Formats: sequence, structure tokens, C-alpha cells
Amino acid sequence: MAVTDRSGGAGDSREAADRAADERLRRWRLVLGGEDADGTGRALAGSDVAMDGALSALYGSGRRRGGNAADRSAGLGASAPSVARWLGDIRTYFPSSVVQVMQRDAIDRLGLSALLMEPEMLEAVEADVHLVGTLLSLNKAMPETTKETARAVVRKVVQDIEKRLATRARATLAGALDRSARISRPRHRDIDWDRTIRANLKNYLPEHGTVVPERLIGYGRASQSVKKEIVLCVDQSGSMAASVVYASVFGAVLASMRSISTRLVVFDTAVVDLTDQIEDPVDVLFGTQLGGGTDINRALAYCQSRITRPADTVVVLISDLYEGGIRDEMLKRVAAMKASGTQFVALLALSDEGTPAYDREHAAALAALGAPAFACTPDLFPEVMAAAIEKRPLPVPEG
Repeated sequence: MAVTDRSGGAGDSREAADRAADERLRRWRLVLGGEDADGTGRALAGSDVAMDGALSALYGSGRRRGGNAADRSAGLGASAPSVARWLGDIRTYFPSSVVQVMQRDAIDRLGLSALLMEPEMLEAVEADVHLVGTLLSLNKAMPETTKETARAVVRKVVQDIEKRLATRARATLAGALDRSARISRPRHRDIDWDRTIRANLKNYLPEHGTVVPERLIGYGRASQSVKKEIVLCVDQSGSMAASVVYASVFGAVLASMRSISTRLVVFDTAVVDLTDQIEDPVDVLFGTQLGGGTDINRALAYCQSRITRPADTVVVLISDLYEGGIRDEMLKRVAAMKASGTQFVALLALSDEGTPAYDREHAAALAALGAPAFACTPDLFPEVMAAAIEKRPLPVPEG
């Protein structure tokens, strides 16, 4: 009988386990910061020291005792050069998704918003939707020397979003528009065979193994005329920053489709119609003013006054529903629009962040009117719009 020496295999397994344990200890050490109470007893070397310094500048407090000799102190200093160096460090040592989170935390925790008004800072940051929201909130206070750099940052984010979402959105909505224009006497090439067969199953002839299509269902041929009118009514209060960014991009996508007439309205306590700028999302975004109160009723009154073909109109309200106006009037307007044949969609957010804080009482009241309010991701938005165009149930996410 042959005897197999397993000692090598067992040794390799132990070494792999030791490496895994050491890596876990290293990660915990970076997370906990090396204070006396962190319990790791782990010293850092090489690039880990620089990584720890970048984390310390943002999340640290006090001085480190033990471990490495360097001080661990919170704060990035008050100058743009020191922050720019820190931004360079975190982009060196962390992936883009982590960099974006750290930038957001730096702005929130350390009050770095003022430094974002300096061009050299803007050129150093990793641009994302949240940074765009911060820049828009600073827009009115931003010096002219910085605005062009800020626009370049915003345009890059907008172009990245368009590249990710526009093609699929156009294809989904074009299909919905064609299906919504079905005709009962289609030409052969326009027949919707799937629906035609299902509508004529009662005419199945088993002896011939076929269905007699007494009633044909087809798609209307695409035309240059406007088939649907879509009104995007977007809350520009500070908490809705990401939603404003995505809404501006989708507004431009919708405006590029000849068979859709798109209106873009933003509001706080005042209402601003940005439809004349809708083809350029960057112009739209710099036309907003994040922050302030909320008057949904006034915004819906304006949108309602612009509806000329109720049965062919979809109104999309994007808001957390914290109403500062007249609640009962707001609900009456929604009910009136629905009664006239207008499709009404209420989105608590249009972002990847999930469901935000929102007014649950208003959401329940809208649901009672047949307009459920829910948070929508940018990837789901084309499906929501397609369902609204076809007047079928909306794909409301579970939970």
C-alpha cells in the first residue's frame, strides 16, 4: 500500500490560513485606527502607512499611542493644497467607489464646501452625482473663475450617466410608444402576432392545428407626430439633489425623442419651467437652486395648467412629499388629473440611494388615489415610464 505524505499540503493550508488571518488583522487595524483600545497590536508598513494617514485625516481623533510613531490626528487643514494632496492620496490607495464616499464624508464632516469653490480643488476631486449636488448648492456663491471648472465637472458626470442609461431608455420607451398605438386593421408587417394569437385562442381548430385569426392586433406605424406628452415635476429641495441630476438627464433623453413632448419643471416654494433648456442637462442643472422650502401644490397647479391632451399625458412628480403648501389642494389636483385621464406617477426619489425620508401620510393619501409613491432607481425609470405610457400597472419595487 502506498503511503501519501500529506505534510506539505497541511503546511500550505496553515500558511494560507495565517495569511488570511494577517490580512483580516491588517484591515481591522486600518479601520480601528491604531489607538490603544483597538486591540490589534498590529504595526503598519509600506503603503499601509500612507493609507492609514489618509484615513486618519478624515476619520481619526486625538493622537495615536503605540503602533507607528506618526501622530494620528483628524483634519485636513484649511488650505486647498493640503486637501488636494489628500485627494491625490485617496485616489492612489482606494478604488473609485470608496474615494467618492470619502469625499462626501470630508465635505459633511469637515466642512470643506468652501474649498470646492477653488478651481484647483475641483480638478482634483473624483466626480460623482453627490459631488454635483454639492456644487449646485454652492452655485450662487461660486466665483466666476470657478464656474467653468465646475461646469466641466458636472458635464463629465452627466455624460457618464447618459452613456450608461440613454440607449436603453430610448429603446424601452420607443417600444412602449409603438405598443400604445396598436391598431385593429394592421398591415401584415405590423401585426402583433403574440397578442393576436392570444386574442383568438377560442378559434383554435384542433383538426388543422391552427388558430383562425378573426381579430388582428397590430402596432401603429411610427410617425413624426407627438404621441405622448410627459411632464417632469422635480422637487429641488436640498435632499433631492441626486434626483435632480438624474431627472435632468432623463429629461434630455425624452426631449430627443420626436414622438414625445417633454416639459421639465423644478420647484421649491417657487416654480421654474426649464423646458427651453432641456436639451442640455448641464444648463438645466445650473438653472436649479437646491435648498429652500417646498410647495408641491403650486408646482402641480402650474403643470396642470399646461396639460392640453390629458389622455395622452404623463405627469411625473419627483419629491419626498414634505409639503409646505396646501395639502388638501395638492391631493385634489392629483385626483382631478387622474379623473381627466392623465397618468400620474409619484417618485419619492430618482437615485441609487433607496427610499429616503418622506412624508408617509401624503404617500398614503396618494396611494389611496391610485398613485402609489415609491423610490425609483435610474435603471428602473425607463420601465416605469413605459408602463405609464401604456397605461398598465407600474413596476413598484417590493419593500
